[in-house]
Amino acid sequence: MGRMVHFEVHVDDMERAKTFYGEVFGWKFEDWSEYAGMPYVGAVTGDENEMGINGALMQRQSPPPQPNQPMNGYSCTMGVGNYDETEKLILEHGGKVAMPKYALPGMAWQGYYIDTEGNVFGIHQPDKDAK
Repeated sequence: MGRMVHFEVHVDDMERAKTFYGEVFGWKFEDWSEYAGMPYVGAVTGDENEMGINGALMQRQSPPPQPNQPMNGYSCTMGVGNYDETEKLILEHGGKVAMPKYALPGMAWQGYYIDTEGNVFGIHQPDKDAK
């Protein structure tokens, strides 16, 4: 099986992206630029004993995604404990709504946002009462 083991978020402004993801999701960062040969910062997204993966912020090598274009690549979704509080943090730190909160009936609340670098990502709060 090809289980996903790493992700990369392409960014224009490394410090701005670190602030956004650090403040909104509590990610920690490690400079791996020496290994990558370019600005490349490892993103530790949670405790190693929790389900999930770590990844990196990578210096963007081409023009950023344009508004209203279809998804070209992957969209990563972060699990959150409180959807509304997380959305508030996203908006306070420069993110924008791409697709508003909606119910996955009997499962969760889901929505999509645009980060400070123009990338789309999702947030997901499990809730068996969502409807």
